[in-house]
Amino acid sequence: MTDPLIGAVEAGGTKFVLALARRDGVIVERERIPTATPAETFPAMQDFFRAASRNHGPIGSFGIASFGPIDIDPASPGYGTFTTTPKPGWSGARFHDALGEFDVPIAVDTDVNGAALGEWLGGAGRGCRTLAYTTIGTGIGTGVVRDGRSLAGFSHYESGHIRPPRDPVRDPFAGSCPFHGDCLEGLASGPAIVRRWGDSLDRVAGQSEAVDLIASYVAHLAASLVLLHMPDRLIFGGGVMHAPGLLTSVRRQCEGLLGGYIADSRLDPGLERYIVAPGLGDDAGITGAIALGRQALEG
Repeated sequence: MTDPLIGAVEAGGTKFVLALARRDGVIVERERIPTATPAETFPAMQDFFRAASRNHGPIGSFGIASFGPIDIDPASPGYGTFTTTPKPGWSGARFHDALGEFDVPIAVDTDVNGAALGEWLGGAGRGCRTLAYTTIGTGIGTGVVRDGRSLAGFSHYESGHIRPPRDPVRDPFAGSCPFHGDCLEGLASGPAIVRRWGDSLDRVAGQSEAVDLIASYVAHLAASLVLLHMPDRLIFGGGVMHAPGLLTSVRRQCEGLLGGYIADSRLDPGLERYIVAPGLGDDAGITGAIALGRQALEG
């Protein structure tokens, strides 16, 4: 009998990456569709999986790594439902409603948890027991994986809405988060940077000072993750992290914030092996979604 295939969805704010994969992670068919409204995006997703299943065989499970906020508690009646997401039209939409016709198990987690799982499996997090993956892009979020499972409480973590210290003299920008103003996302996300300086971080005037300012906020998060989770490695990805010098500044400032308090061989001098860039690039999310589907398939 043919081994059932895994349907995988990396649901982002601008695009959905869809894949049909074997249990070993090899992708047999893949497609990208724009993230419009649920009424437009879900039918396109359904069409892809119907056709892919006809071409390659039956789907045994789905793994979904999605933007949020979204209910990721399998015991909740709203599991897989978007909650307070600011993306118009998506609050109340549910993946299980869209994929229920396939009548197979569905595992749902956040996009950043999926990326963390992907990096843990085959990227810069290989060999780690506990890994923290943070994306600094349109939004800011952190996924923490331990022994191949993402960690959460009654909901997923929201590291982007931690409020770091802000010196109003050094940084008079009050922040752009509609909920908290000067939380991390309101200060250091891509849209916040454009709103503050009118351009992306790699193109602003006085780039060195700007990079160090944004790095100070990201380093505060990095130090907090060390103290709260003691992960074997920190990975920082997302479009903002492509700015020249940003990762180096984050390492330097995080090391200063820790102040030598944590004595462990994992924290190498300069943190060059401890705070790293992703190893899978754009494939981290879909790799994690496939892994989620494998977990659902195996019960």
